[in-house]
Amino acid sequence: MNARVDTPVLSQLSNRHLDALEEETIFILREVAAAFERPALLFSGGKDSLVMLRCAEKAFGAGRIPYPLLMIDTGHNFPEVTDFRDFRAQELGAELIVRSVEDSMARGTVRLAHPEEPRNAHQSVTLLEAIEEFRFDALIGGARRDEEKARAKERIFSHRDSFGQWQPKAQRPELWTLFNTRIAPGEHFRVFPISNWTELDVWQYIEREQIALPSLYYSHPRHIVERKGLLVPVTELTPPKDGETVVVRDVRFRTLGDITCTCPVESTAATAAEIVIETLAAEVSERGATRMDDKTSEASMEKRKKDGYF
Repeated sequence: MNARVDTPVLSQLSNRHLDALEEETIFILREVAAAFERPALLFSGGKDSLVMLRCAEKAFGAGRIPYPLLMIDTGHNFPEVTDFRDFRAQELGAELIVRSVEDSMARGTVRLAHPEEPRNAHQSVTLLEAIEEFRFDALIGGARRDEEKARAKERIFSHRDSFGQWQPKAQRPELWTLFNTRIAPGEHFRVFPISNWTELDVWQYIEREQIALPSLYYSHPRHIVERKGLLVPVTELTPPKDGETVVVRDVRFRTLGDITCTCPVESTAATAAEIVIETLAAEVSERGATRMDDKTSEASMEKRKKDGYF
């Protein structure tokens, strides 16, 4: 006969799990502050970076985060997200640095093959230019290992050479939570404090901490077209193609990035608790279900990471 587990007991177990993840993240955020001279926290206004920001508040106190927030803007981001990014940074009293792919295009360091080419992959160039401009020696990112295979290969403290490149076969061991943070001039680290979190962990933490998010994460009606198994939002940047039928569906975004490559999923979940339930039943990763740019080998995440991407 199976033993029945009461809901309060399950809640307690869940909180212990989240407490352990939070404690690890806070420890890593403090390690970065102690080990590096010019770190920055990559902040997009998305759910993962907002979770990381909540942990930074707990690590240092509101208004006392010891490194600036850095955003690499493609110029094609959802306005709801960039507006929320600005609001949250101002609310925290944090320094926000924004650098744009469009500025790199104006300098000639980014050249699009055609005007409609997605800019997401070109963020690498703008990011490396920002690193050189501010001489950052560590960038804190919100990537998680469960997102896709290339991210699963990443260390928590991931070394980058003087060209900003990632060498997956030359990573440093991280035994017993000991991190080798030594770098030569021109090198830097990418640090991923929520590496061990999953999408489910993130949503459980959002629910527990009552973290405010951009409204696009929750169910809302939107004009979409079905294309190659994805629900493509109809916007000025992503208009319907010939023969496609525009319909209105209740959708939400599992991940938010460049408009030209980010798709919603059909959903009626209007709260974090409801999204937790949906996530438990999900059979496809959030990137696999929502990202157009991850479908082709030319735009593979591993290649991007080797070239300096997040």
